[in-house]
Amino acid sequence: MASFNVYKKVIEYGDHVVMYTTPENMQLIKITEGSVYRNKYGDFKHSDVAGKRYGDKISSVNKRGFMTLLFPTPEMWTLSLPHRTQILYFADVAFISAYLELKPGVKMIESGTGSGSFSHSIARTIAPTGKLYTFEYHEERAERALREFEEHGLANGVKVECRDVCKNGFGMEDAVTAVFLDLPAPWEAIPAAKSAFKKNRIGRICCFSPNIEQVTRTVDELDSNGFREIKMFECLLRYHEMRQVGFKAIPAALPAPIPRNKISPYDLIEGTWDEVSEDAVLQFEASNPPIADDASKNQPTNDMEVDEVEETDTNKEDAVNGDGAQRPHANRRQKAVLLGEVAMSRPKRDMKSHTAYLTFGILPPRA
Repeated sequence: MASFNVYKKVIEYGDHVVMYTTPENMQLIKITEGSVYRNKYGDFKHSDVAGKRYGDKISSVNKRGFMTLLFPTPEMWTLSLPHRTQILYFADVAFISAYLELKPGVKMIESGTGSGSFSHSIARTIAPTGKLYTFEYHEERAERALREFEEHGLANGVKVECRDVCKNGFGMEDAVTAVFLDLPAPWEAIPAAKSAFKKNRIGRICCFSPNIEQVTRTVDELDSNGFREIKMFECLLRYHEMRQVGFKAIPAALPAPIPRNKISPYDLIEGTWDEVSEDAVLQFEASNPPIADDASKNQPTNDMEVDEVEETDTNKEDAVNGDGAQRPHANRRQKAVLLGEVAMSRPKRDMKSHTAYLTFGILPPRA
């Protein structure tokens, strides 16, 4: 059985696989002999998955669709786990891990195991020598989380306990250097958290609170218990949709734009060719000299395409006025240069906004 913390290439029976279709449609399954995974694209036999490599694609039995086989990381688990409570997503998890200075070997407390999203990420961060003590007051959720940690190969680094820490504390003293509280009333557990911190080390705490009233009471309690550098943050993500857009330059043979206060000999909307004075034509010719035929030879051609537009009979007719006089530049070959592609982006229409406020504090050494 593969662990979330140890990557492997080939899928075997007993391993977990994220069956990926789209970012909004993925599910974690355990590969067992004789089983079949079903979705709207058809049936996917587990026997077809076994022996494949993570990252491969497999087709359904009826060939109506395919799925990608991904390795189960904590990030993938966050996107595919069964929600038992509100969970923490990447932005909050990464910010908390950095601010609490989590690294391999750290021992920390989490209260409010919930669905286990945060627990999976932290178990990977502090592995292999660290220890996560996670507390959940709801017995069924605690048992379910323990089973998931065992199935995902994380049981050695995580200890789950069903306990109401607001009333009974953590039952630990001088044991950890970091505490994370995801509770309805985190201020009630702060005195117990203070006792759990190692006395000869700096203790760091983070409280996850959805509303500002919780933050206010938490800050007051942190201050009264000797915590310093108390700060509150909010992590918001702004997703953008990206695409590559090709574009062409204005054809080289077309005249440059003329300011509105000058007369253009090609402006046939506001006047006829005969109504344009000869001085205006000469002025236009002087400011827009013809381009030599061999001018394009000196221009770079790497990663550039040139679309040549030959002059048609229709263009010739349009280029001659009623008296048979030919307009300036009418017989010139027009060249449109494809400059390449440019990356364009726009914000997604629907985005997740506020999740919670993160309140941090530092407890100085007391020994």
